[in-house]
Amino acid sequence: MLKRILLASCVMVAASGAAFAGEQYVDETGFAISGYDPVAYFDLKQAEPGGAQPRAVPGRADITANYNGATWAFASEEHREMFVANPAKYAPKYDGHCAYGIAQGGKVPANPNLWRIVDGALYLNITPTVVGFWASDISGNINKSEGNWTSLEAKDASDKSWKAISDNDGTYDGTAPVK
Repeated sequence: MLKRILLASCVMVAASGAAFAGEQYVDETGFAISGYDPVAYFDLKQAEPGGAQPRAVPGRADITANYNGATWAFASEEHREMFVANPAKYAPKYDGHCAYGIAQGGKVPANPNLWRIVDGALYLNITPTVVGFWASDISGNINKSEGNWTSLEAKDASDKSWKAISDNDGTYDGTAPVK
């Protein structure tokens, strides 16, 4: 029952959004992945599926680059240079939307602290509860997401805030990017 309610919520959120910056998910911060450094994920020690991941690394508002119609923030000039040299390597899949939402057929926001790297690709999810669904069959969910992405990619990006979802309370401290 809880799973059905969460899936219905994901679909409703996905159906109601318009893009802030092209196809890339951009929330109220005005930055892709809420102002967190996309390169830094690849330096963090990843937890086993089901375990809590380390928190995302805030980017700096004065170290940025543009990609896919959005502004990205970085913790260092070195990370910015790495991203600019190969943005597709570091940008999260599905234009920064929730990977499980894509598997279920909709574009919904993603929480930058709910992440996983699989086969060199960064995936984000919307809430801790959804992470559980995602982790129960990561490869199956990736296959579903890939199948759905071809029809979803051209749709407007979500304009909803992942912070507005009460299930995300406690999943973040402060905001990014930092000044």
